[in-house]
Amino acid sequence: MYGYECERCDGTVREKIVKREAFKHKLGFVILENVAVGICNACGLRYYHASIAHCVDDIATGRVAPETRALVPVAQSV
Repeated sequence: MYGYECERCDGTVREKIVKREAFKHKLGFVILENVAVGICNACGLRYYHASIAHCVDDIATGRVAPETRALVPVAQSV
């Protein structure tokens, strides 16, 4: 799936399993665990397969129930 040239630099996009990756959705945030992400070995730009976007949308819209929920601290900037 990965192994192609980065669109930003001359690096190569390699697959990496990431322990936790947060995604912003119009309905909130979704955190996926142990997700395969494409990461450029030179600049670090991240690439996501379309199936990841569909998974995030399914969870954010309630079509798929999350396995767990996380409490996220929120504060005003000082």
